[in-house]
Amino acid sequence: MKKQIAELTPAQEGAESGLLKSVPPNVVQSIRAFRAQDLQAEAQRLDQHFLYAFCGDATTKTQVLATIARSFHFPRQFCRNFDALADCLTDLPYKAGPQPGFLIVLEQLPNTPKFDKEARETLLDVFRDAADFWAAKKIAFRVFYSSH
Repeated sequence: MKKQIAELTPAQEGAESGLLKSVPPNVVQSIRAFRAQDLQAEAQRLDQHFLYAFCGDATTKTQVLATIARSFHFPRQFCRNFDALADCLTDLPYKAGPQPGFLIVLEQLPNTPKFDKEARETLLDVFRDAADFWAAKKIAFRVFYSSH
């Protein structure tokens, strides 16, 4: 009896050899050595949604959420708190139909009295929960962030 070897699809094969080969498909992590431009090109190569938010001008939770909503083209009224953001990251795209995957960059998350380490961790937890949501549906959801 001859054993059959599973073949990778061209998209899977390309994903294995690309920039993200060492990055799990559902993760929230520091951007480290990656550059936003390279991640955008990789998202395009993988035919995934690329979402980018520069938060360097924000100093409060409200401003961070508004920046993310504006940058991601989310309805602003639905991103006024962390629960609403969670819905925007999961329910809206899920109801829109099949999704190819997501590659998200959050640059320069603030570290201010009105958006401190605890607020940043809560924000990142929202993205981690969304990553878990999409992992259950076998859809890549990678988030890279930096702080200033």
